[in-house]
Amino acid sequence: MAVEYAPKGLIGVLTPQANTTVEPEFWIMLPPGVAMINARMTSDKSSLEARLVDYFDQMGRAVEQFANAPIGAIALGTTGASYLAGIAREAEVVAAIGRRTGVPLVTAGLAVVLALRTLAARRIGLVSPYPEAVTQACVGYWEGHGFVVDGVVQIATRSDQFHPIYSIPAANAEQGLDQLAAKRLDAIVMLGTGMPTLEPILHRPNVGGAPVVSCMLCLAWASIDAACKREPARQSLLDFIGGKEWGPRLRERVSASMD
Repeated sequence: MAVEYAPKGLIGVLTPQANTTVEPEFWIMLPPGVAMINARMTSDKSSLEARLVDYFDQMGRAVEQFANAPIGAIALGTTGASYLAGIAREAEVVAAIGRRTGVPLVTAGLAVVLALRTLAARRIGLVSPYPEAVTQACVGYWEGHGFVVDGVVQIATRSDQFHPIYSIPAANAEQGLDQLAAKRLDAIVMLGTGMPTLEPILHRPNVGGAPVVSCMLCLAWASIDAACKREPARQSLLDFIGGKEWGPRLRERVSASMD
C-alpha cells in the first residue's frame, strides 16, 4: 500500500536516542517518491558500549513503534551495535525481525558489507570516530566478514561536547581520508552513523583509487533498494557514492545554512 509522500517506498528508520545525523542525512539521500518515518531507540545505560548492546537487545520493542505503517524496509541507524553484538547475533536478530514484521531489517553493518561486496572490495581502510575498544571490535567485525583491514585512522573527539561522536565536524571527518591516500585499498569506509560523512564523500568519492563509502551512505542505499524491491547493482552504487541524485540537495542545504 502506497502513501502520499512515498509512492515508491517507505522506510522505517531506527535512530539512537541522541543521534543528530541519521535523520538529516537520510532525508538528503532519499530520492523522490521514497520517504522515511523515524523511531528513537533509548537506553539508560551510562557507557557508549552498554547503550549499543542495549539497543540491539531492545530491537523488537523499538520496531513496535512503527505499528502497522506500510514500511517496505527497516533501517537500523547504528553500526556500533552490530560490532558489539557480533556477526552471529546480528544475523539472528535480522532473521527474527524479518519473520515478525514481514519486511527486511537492514543494519548499517550489513549494508556496508553488501556495498563492499557489490564493489568487489577486499582490502579496506577505516576512518573511525570510536574510542579504542569499539574501534577494535569493528575491526574484528569486518575481518569476520572476510575483509582485510589495512589501515585504521581514528578521528579525534572532544569530551566536552554533548556527544563526542555526534559533534564531530564534517571537515574533521574528511581529514581522516588523507592518512589513507597512499595505501593500496579497494575501498575506504567512514564509520559510525553519527559522524557526518556526506560532505566529505561528495568532495572526495574516490581516494587513491579507492571508492569512499560510509555507514550512513550504505544504509540509505541498501534500504532504498530494499524498500523499492530492487537488486543491488555496482553502477547504481557508484552513482550513489558520487552523489548523482543527493549531491545537489546537500549543496543546497549547505548553502542555505551559510546564509
